[in-house]
Amino acid sequence: MDFDLVIIGSGPGGYVAAIRGAQLGLKVAVVEKDALGGVCLNWGCIPTKSFLRSAEVLKIIKGSEKYGIKSKLGDIDIREVVKRSRSIAKKLSSGVEYLLKKNKVVIFDGEASFKTSKSIRITSKNNVVKEISSKNICIASGGRPREISGVPNSSNVWFYKEALQVDKIPNKLLIVGSGAIGVEFASFFAQMGSEVSVLESKPNILPNEDLEVSNFVEKQFLNRGIKIYKNHSLLSLKQKGSLFEAELKSENKMLSLDFEKAILAVGIVGNIENLNLESININCSNGSIVVDEYCKTNVDNIYAIGDVASPPWLAHKASHEGISVAEQIAGMNVHPIKKDRIPACTYCDPEVASIGLTEKEAVEKGFEFNIGMFPFSANGKAMAMGYENGFIKTIIHKATGEFLGVHMVGMGVTELIHNYALAKEAEIIKENIENTIFPHPTLSEAIHESVLKASDREIHI
Repeated sequence: MDFDLVIIGSGPGGYVAAIRGAQLGLKVAVVEKDALGGVCLNWGCIPTKSFLRSAEVLKIIKGSEKYGIKSKLGDIDIREVVKRSRSIAKKLSSGVEYLLKKNKVVIFDGEASFKTSKSIRITSKNNVVKEISSKNICIASGGRPREISGVPNSSNVWFYKEALQVDKIPNKLLIVGSGAIGVEFASFFAQMGSEVSVLESKPNILPNEDLEVSNFVEKQFLNRGIKIYKNHSLLSLKQKGSLFEAELKSENKMLSLDFEKAILAVGIVGNIENLNLESININCSNGSIVVDEYCKTNVDNIYAIGDVASPPWLAHKASHEGISVAEQIAGMNVHPIKKDRIPACTYCDPEVASIGLTEKEAVEKGFEFNIGMFPFSANGKAMAMGYENGFIKTIIHKATGEFLGVHMVGMGVTELIHNYALAKEAEIIKENIENTIFPHPTLSEAIHESVLKASDREIHI
């Protein structure tokens, strides 16, 4: 065999698996047909956060008088916003290349497809084909936006990649889908001056989040002038001069609206089509590769991680899976991936972070529980920062004190959720948090108060 481990894809799952495998003494190669770092680094997690930081700065400038500072707002230069975003992505992609080479990982430029379960073909951009063999192969080819029937191929219709290269802020923007990608772009473009409408086929925006969080974000969006169409599906988009007409359908009526641009954000489908998986009989379902809790496929030496394998579609999940795969191949004992311990973060304004069960799920599973709710409006640091909108909701098993689920909304909560991820991994219970001394003044004190509230021991509300 040429290698101990070959990884198809260099996103946050692939490059992390490669580095960990090399650290453990494996001979490792990565095959990448595009930029190192994958979609997350180049077109997803990082550049969108750069966009949202620009929107946050603009919001602070517009509201500076409430901080006692009078200032004149300058013009928005969207090209500079894009330039900054692309510069950060390029710098990080170069950093991934440095890390791979530092760890002596061999990098192949090209598109991979299986020849056998232990050999793959690599086709370069100029159609040169190379074959390599490996004892183990990890598929980390990522995902792409799910397409919608009835939508034309038009420069007015964007996926995330096109939205991150915008050269003009649209006047009227339709965003189809209100998951993490949809609401993040809604936040950005609304702050930049677009008249934004969000379309969601389900009864609530952010449908995977706790209902109280979804309702809170919806109220904040409506207060900012973002229009929301829940329980509506998109039937078609039709060109109408320089605009296009969106035909929406709800249970009781049809609705036609005109927009300048649209962003499609209705989920992810795995990149499995060109891998020649059928030749080695890899099991797939609904556009994803089927794996167990150890990321193993039905073929002994082949693994799959990240977006190509299964939801949740989160970079940190992919990275953790990559480490698990590398350590298994190196002969180490690893823990299975437990999805209820994976925190989720959405970086809209206000931010959303969660882990574990929603209140509805806890009821459906028959748990008896207490809930602790603490608003940031009662937190001194949040008030001083102007972050008083939001809350932390903690769902605690009544008998054991176990944290069943935690749901946060408000500025800065994505930097707090790891505390509960650690608590679940370490099997910490409510008494451990109640007896912990939290620093003052910090947003993290709201964690303490939320847990205390579940036992009717809260101090500051």
